[in-house]
Amino acid sequence: MADNQYKRLANQGGNPRQVAEVVNRVLDGGLNCTGSVTLQTSSSTTVVSDVRVGENSVITFMPKDTNAAAELTALYVSARTNGTFTITHNNSGTTRAYEYIIIG
Repeated sequence: MADNQYKRLANQGGNPRQVAEVVNRVLDGGLNCTGSVTLQTSSSTTVVSDVRVGENSVITFMPKDTNAAAELTALYVSARTNGTFTITHNNSGTTRAYEYIIIG
């Protein structure tokens, strides 16, 4: 789960101040849809647990280091279920770190 948890509103809504805080954070780009992952070394898959993921989520990646940038075109999301997704990637002994975005 991402470490940037933002204030949530109750299902029934909230008072005007609570609603304004949440809406203003969204308008400032503060969406709670990001996370970080470091790919498993010496493996061709990495499973990520994140409660925000669903079977129809779209997940995109941004490399955080040189090794990750070099491999960006060689990884993909091979499975999605409620709460997890699997990244298939090259089997490498180097560490590769990414930030990701979940939509939907």
